Amino acid sequence: MSERRRRTPDPGGDGQQPPGGGGRRGGKDPDELSSDGVGRRRPPGVRETAQQPRMGRAEMRKAAQKKGKGAGRGAAAAASAEAAKPGKKRFIDYPRFGKTGIRRWLPSWRQWLSGFLLVFGCFVGLVFYLYQTTEVPQLNKLVQDQNTIYYWADNTEMTRKGQTNRQIVELQDISPNLQNAVIAAENQDFRTDSGIDPKGMLRAVYNMAKGGETQGASTITQQYVKNAYLSQEQTLSRKVKEFFITLKINQDQDKNEILKGYLNTSWFGRGANGAQAAAQAYYGVNAKDLDLCQSAMLAGLLKGAAYYDPTNPNNKERAEGRWSWILDNMVKIKAVTPEERAKCSTFPAPIPLKPSSNMNGEISYLVDTANKYVLNNDKGITQQVIDKGGLKIYTTFEKDKVDALKKAVDDVKAENLNPQKRPDNDTNIQFGSASIRPSDGAIVALYGGDGVENGHFDNNADASGVQVGSTFKPFVLATAMQVGVQTAKGDDGKPKRINADSRYMADDLSEIHKADGSLVIGDDGKPYRQKNEDASKHGYVSLRQAMQYSYNVPFVQLNQDVGGQNVADIAVQMGVKKESLADPKTATFPLGTSTISPIRMATAYGTLAASGKESEPYSVTKVDLNGVDRPGFGKKDPKVALEPAVADNVTDVLVNVAAKGTGTKTKDLGRPVAGKTGTTDQNKSAWWVGYTPQLVTSVAMWREDPSKHERQSLNGTGGKESIHGGDIPTDVFTRYMKVALANEKKLDFPTPQPVGTAVDSSGAPSTATTVPSPTMTDTPPPAQSQAPQQPNQPLPPQPTQTCVPGVDCPGDQPTHPPTKPPHPTNTCIPLINCPTQPTPSDSTTPGGGGKPSTPGGGGGKPTPSSTGGMQGGAGQ
Repeated sequence: MSERRRRTPDPGGDGQQPPGGGGRRGGKDPDELSSDGVGRRRPPGVRETAQQPRMGRAEMRKAAQKKGKGAGRGAAAAASAEAAKPGKKRFIDYPRFGKTGIRRWLPSWRQWLSGFLLVFGCFVGLVFYLYQTTEVPQLNKLVQDQNTIYYWADNTEMTRKGQTNRQIVELQDISPNLQNAVIAAENQDFRTDSGIDPKGMLRAVYNMAKGGETQGASTITQQYVKNAYLSQEQTLSRKVKEFFITLKINQDQDKNEILKGYLNTSWFGRGANGAQAAAQAYYGVNAKDLDLCQSAMLAGLLKGAAYYDPTNPNNKERAEGRWSWILDNMVKIKAVTPEERAKCSTFPAPIPLKPSSNMNGEISYLVDTANKYVLNNDKGITQQVIDKGGLKIYTTFEKDKVDALKKAVDDVKAENLNPQKRPDNDTNIQFGSASIRPSDGAIVALYGGDGVENGHFDNNADASGVQVGSTFKPFVLATAMQVGVQTAKGDDGKPKRINADSRYMADDLSEIHKADGSLVIGDDGKPYRQKNEDASKHGYVSLRQAMQYSYNVPFVQLNQDVGGQNVADIAVQMGVKKESLADPKTATFPLGTSTISPIRMATAYGTLAASGKESEPYSVTKVDLNGVDRPGFGKKDPKVALEPAVADNVTDVLVNVAAKGTGTKTKDLGRPVAGKTGTTDQNKSAWWVGYTPQLVTSVAMWREDPSKHERQSLNGTGGKESIHGGDIPTDVFTRYMKVALANEKKLDFPTPQPVGTAVDSSGAPSTATTVPSPTMTDTPPPAQSQAPQQPNQPLPPQPTQTCVPGVDCPGDQPTHPPTKPPHPTNTCIPLINCPTQPTPSDSTTPGGGGKPSTPGGGGGKPTPSSTGGMQGGAGQ
């Protein structure tokens, strides 16, 4: 046998085959390949496996022949073999080697632990770095007076508010009563806590993350840090700074130092920062002299002076409740005894606010309006930020127009009011007015009152609680044109839209029907009857004529036909605040029982002047805080509230009111004017809201006892039996607009396009037998032989003609309602000098079928059961 065929000796060295061995079938050595292979030795210790096959001789020969040609392929094979060998161990084994499926991507527990330790270490390092680099400034450096500056529309300075009454005092110069009251109100565990409220901070961060408003700091230390060292912005970065400064202060200062800093930097309202300034502003004493009752009141202001300052009548009940709660807490923490607490049985009313001299006249009301706008449009700015200073606020107010509006009011008051001669009638007379550019929304002028220097602090231009009377009727007409009446259906099955030629019953004390034809029933179970200003029987008149002479009956019925809620919705679309509206379900809703501010009435009428586009009123164009412009100020995009044809047709009707109806005093303006008068129940307010294409102005007049904030009747004011919107308010409007528009071109209103159809009220006779609706050149119907006269204009030779119903006739002169239409031989001329009916609040009317209405004023809710709804004055 060839040597090459000889069996390989046993690795054990004894030359014997291992038992059961036999590499070749039938006895071949296991170290040899098959008969066609070439024998070779295995490396010692290497076992033959399927992954390591042995080549036969023929294969080896072929491989040798191809060695030269296949160098490249050999290199590739070598590289493949090299890749098959285990690689070097990776520092981070991820994705995990040797794992398949989801396990390849799941970190091992070692990796989880390593990652956690790494993140935790970085966090600890970051916290340590931030803590070490956070510096706490000295308290005395905080007393750097800054001003908040207000500018006119032409960017000239209007006024400025600065911190001139803040001073740092020692803790011993602050009454212990105030110290304990503040702890009881804000942080009862102050003496023992760590200065940090983790839950409160996490809650604040969570609220910021979801976009909500954050809550204030929970501990006195945190509040002190926020007030003294940081801005009032609710941002994550500020909360982080607050956290580290709080930690440092809590470690570096004792509790008395922290309390001293807090009481010296807290905002108490009235422009007062610090306890000493607050004590002087509210009680005229030094902080060390505050008694227990006064201290509890001041401590209550720290939660928000805008909500707890009892100077504002709306806050009084809330302030008294918090004051009592703080006193009870002082007993709870044993700061006072129950006997000491019992001595505070009467709320300590603050002294009157001492206004700054640079806030006299109308300036304080302009600043108030601008501040409200800033606070509503930028949640990062609070009243405390404004009082702290550093802002530049650019307004829309035009100085020449503000001066002209004030002069118009002052001149009319001087000519008509004499408090010395008529102290019971000419005192406490209030005016509120707003002037707005209708296509823009910019408030160019306001009249807010007699001035803070005269003790008048409320802004009458933004007053609430003053009913608007018949100035609300255009909203009803606009709804009928835009939405339609439910008593008639169009081809599309929807309520039929009507126009101003539609005729409605105008007889005094007419029954009112619901849209389904059933009677409106009063609270007493009898049919409700609506009263007009006068007792004449006018029959069916057009809505144009009804608006011209401000008849009540047609609009109360029209409101039923279109639906009170639809009217409310249209009013809101036009710019009225929803919360200022009365209950739209009441029958007297269309007569102006709502209490809308002069600013919002001007806004809504501005929608008519702008052909249906509502522009939100604004008073600030730009705000600069510490050199940085704040976003979100200036003109907003207008919204379409009414179809242009609807708005223009309502304007056309209101032009007729100014030219021939209750607003004829505006003729002196010498240019096209549209508007509407309004007088309310018991003559408690009188309005005129009018406009030209360039400017809309509302003027409200009422009487109010400032000590009780109760509305009083205007009857007897100026020596007149009653005051109507067409009288003093229209006079103020005309005088102001003459000056305000002196340099403006005379513009005509748009020619109205046709809208709706003439849909008469149920029961109206055919056109051939009725009085035609007046147009701009129409004369009043036969029942009214003459148009209204100017108050001082010579009247026709009827000796009893003394007033013009709907303009200056007394609204409360008691007469008896006629049982039949006026006879031609009457000594008065309807709509010229006929006396009016008694109001429901004075007596019930025969056939009225209802009890008297709830006395008006102050926004009282009307009852649809009242015989006359609102007083006759509401028709103006």
